[in-house]
Amino acid sequence: MEYGERIDELARRAERDRTAFDPPADPPDPERAMEFLREGFGQAVGLYVQARAGDGQVRFSHREFDRLERAMNDWLALYAACYGVDYQPEFTVREAAELLVRTHDIGDVAQLLTKVPERGDAASAPGETPPG
Repeated sequence: MEYGERIDELARRAERDRTAFDPPADPPDPERAMEFLREGFGQAVGLYVQARAGDGQVRFSHREFDRLERAMNDWLALYAACYGVDYQPEFTVREAAELLVRTHDIGDVAQLLTKVPERGDAASAPGETPPG
């Protein structure tokens, strides 16, 4: 599948996820938040990294790039919503990709971009096990 087709599929999935989303009744729901990161946000960022680093500077059309960023930001908004935070991110996929290359952890990338959950909130931080 070519990059344009993969981006279109990601954009359709992000739209479906956004439309079907019901906020958690009792936030936070860190497991659900991580699912949006693994199944959506991380795939969008990973596609960009692969295109830029792995496949020799693949060029996206403006439409493809806009759709990729919108999908990525939609999933990031759903991630924040799982923590009870109404957030409308407008990050570039490049910002997210640079953080991913540095941290190697999609949960850390989401937390660094959104500040959700707040640092020190070990009970619900991405990738951490609650104490006790």
